[in-house]
Amino acid sequence: MSGMVTAEDLVVRTLGPCRVDSPLADALMSRQTTQHSVMEEDRILFDDTVGLAGSRGVPIDQLPSLEPGGPRKKIYFDPAKTRVGIVTCGGLCPGLNDVIRSLVLELSRHYGVTRIMGFRNGYRGMIPRFGDDVVDLTPENVQRIDDEGGTILGTSRGGQDPEEMVDALERLNINILFVIGGDGTIHGAMEIVRVVTERGLKVAVVGIPKTIDNDIPHIDQSFGFQTALAEATKSIQSASVEARSAPGGIGLVKLMGRHSGFIACYATLAKDDVDYVLIPEVPFALDGPDGFLTHLRERVRTRGHAVVVVAEGAGQQHIETEPPGQDASGNVRFGDIGRLLRRKIVEDFDSHGLEHNVRYFDPSYSIRSVPANPFDSAYCLRLAHAAVHAAMAGRTEVLVGRRRRRFVHIPMPLAVSHRNHVDPQGDLWLSVLETTGQPPEFT
Repeated sequence: MSGMVTAEDLVVRTLGPCRVDSPLADALMSRQTTQHSVMEEDRILFDDTVGLAGSRGVPIDQLPSLEPGGPRKKIYFDPAKTRVGIVTCGGLCPGLNDVIRSLVLELSRHYGVTRIMGFRNGYRGMIPRFGDDVVDLTPENVQRIDDEGGTILGTSRGGQDPEEMVDALERLNINILFVIGGDGTIHGAMEIVRVVTERGLKVAVVGIPKTIDNDIPHIDQSFGFQTALAEATKSIQSASVEARSAPGGIGLVKLMGRHSGFIACYATLAKDDVDYVLIPEVPFALDGPDGFLTHLRERVRTRGHAVVVVAEGAGQQHIETEPPGQDASGNVRFGDIGRLLRRKIVEDFDSHGLEHNVRYFDPSYSIRSVPANPFDSAYCLRLAHAAVHAAMAGRTEVLVGRRRRRFVHIPMPLAVSHRNHVDPQGDLWLSVLETTGQPPEFT
């Protein structure tokens, strides 16, 4: 996919030239620090290998490159006259409150923005008929929210009318909107930008990508992923203890991952107690001489127990239900692969007269609702800082993220062009196969 991205795909939209001196420079210089701003002309190459860059056949100054994130010497908005809105959308994820807190503190303490508003319960909070309050966010009322999971603003799924949402921005005289969410949220933000542009408004829309599944492309990692990984390993440990403590013990753990199996893979590598990993990217057969159930039976027969980790989006072809519907965000409703596997394992072992004790763990919601761990807390703070710098400099329809340890600006259309997946031929999946000893495929 990297070879398909062009220089034009990486162009970031701006509201206009930056003519206002950034107050950030004075604030930091007063503390006797060195100059604190990025070199905007020194862009970050998109390609990470000589082979990829060379295959394009263009001079180095024409290679696709990303705009660096960070503070600018000149900014677009006058902080004293700037009003900001913040909204959180979609499912819960560790770190949401950390992002909200860091946005507010950076805007108020370093840029001097005095009016920051939070929209309650996702995009619906921007629509008057829902009756949700608009919350004033100050350094005082966000000070300790990072100790809690969830989001103090609330969240919801489902699209809203972009015309009505932009009406709300106009009524409240909002100049900058920060959206914190995943794929559906970003699509909604792009619709807001479309209407803002059609009306000739000067409103910056900047996103902080949120996906616990780590499936947004072109960034190293989404916030909350490290926390989710750490929590997932606890469930694997419990499943392993249960499996080893009973004859024919089988610990079955279902983890997050609708389209991408990153949490299942990394949690497996972290614990090294797992015998089988099933992910959406690698189809598998249940029955037959080389099917999953046959291998599982043999593993339990020879070792006495087994631990299985399955991502929630794996094996959907095995679920015999009515045609899947959609949730409020337009996502396909997945069948419960964990419960199906538990039933199939019990039926298979019974049909072969084998003793079994299946213990099923589904920690998904408890993982989503925990506070961020120290790594994610620090990452959320830096993402929020990068988002504020981008917005104050008039960038719009853009996400902030870290790519190969550098904070960069990623145009929203590129961020939703496809999903990030585990490569079945890549080194991550090969490490999983080495760790578990499972066959490359079940056929």
